[in-house]
Amino acid sequence: MAQAYVTETGNGGSGPDRQGSRFRRLVDGWRGDRGIWRRGLVTAGVAVLLALVMLFHAQIPNGVGNLGSLIETFLPWLGILVPVLLVIGFVRKSATALIAVLLPAVIWVSSFGGLISDKSGAGGDLTVATHNVNAENADPSGTARDVAASGADVVALEELTADAVPTYEKALAGTYKYHSVQGTVGLWSKYPLTGTKPVDIKLGWTRAMRTTVNSPKGEVAVYVAHLPSVRVKLDAGFTANQRDASADALGEAIADEQISKVVLLGDLNGTMNDRALNAVTSQMRSTQGAAGDGFGFSWPASFPMARIDQIMVKGVEPMSSWTLPETGSDHLPIAARVEL
Repeated sequence: MAQAYVTETGNGGSGPDRQGSRFRRLVDGWRGDRGIWRRGLVTAGVAVLLALVMLFHAQIPNGVGNLGSLIETFLPWLGILVPVLLVIGFVRKSATALIAVLLPAVIWVSSFGGLISDKSGAGGDLTVATHNVNAENADPSGTARDVAASGADVVALEELTADAVPTYEKALAGTYKYHSVQGTVGLWSKYPLTGTKPVDIKLGWTRAMRTTVNSPKGEVAVYVAHLPSVRVKLDAGFTANQRDASADALGEAIADEQISKVVLLGDLNGTMNDRALNAVTSQMRSTQGAAGDGFGFSWPASFPMARIDQIMVKGVEPMSSWTLPETGSDHLPIAARVEL
């Protein structure tokens, strides 16, 4: 019986020998097939095109429907096409396709592979958080309590309505002694605020502000901003011109800041890859990119696909960055710890 068992395992088992034999049969089946280089040319072409888009996305023109910015907003998701093309290459038994798929795979890993790992560290002098609370939020007091529970020293809120402001003020008063609301944005702080004023981002009403947080480790200039929304329309493409103009104005204000330590909190309605935000992103670091765990997507809250809510810094060191649990908003709140 022992001999019979050994024989059966050797012929029909699922161990390494059998798996190796399957691979050898696959290789042997392809070895004599001259069509492996002729098949899958369309798949190979798509793989090369995908690689070119990922590599030269900054050269895609924005002249027609802001196509370049639209692609850059969801750029990491192009990586989903890599395993799809890989499967098609195997099914088609196409060596040409499989080799071509290596191009976008390598480019994606080079561009976004570093975001997958956890880069957060210990320490930090100041914890900050930001949240677009949604003007139609049905539970503002619950949302305020959730954000305060993060332990943040400074909290920025965007999309505040006049009717909801008293609710947020009441809910946050026990945790944050100092606060200021400017238009539809506000800042709550455990430390004194000075030099608070609205920031003109060319909208005609206030959706950005600047203040100095007098922390135990020194002064920090904190900006809160909610840039205009963007839309994807069949007849107009990615409509973002107003957002782009506001980003330029915000970038100018930050560039003129006299305090060396600067933190930007807010909903920028754009990702770090979007060239339209260059006026801001070229002079500041993303805490998520520098010290985050994963991509940190924040919108939409039900199935986050992009990080359009941002915490950026200049003159301070990001230590960790993360998303907070879902609230009554369509955005996820985000937080970061920085060292001054």
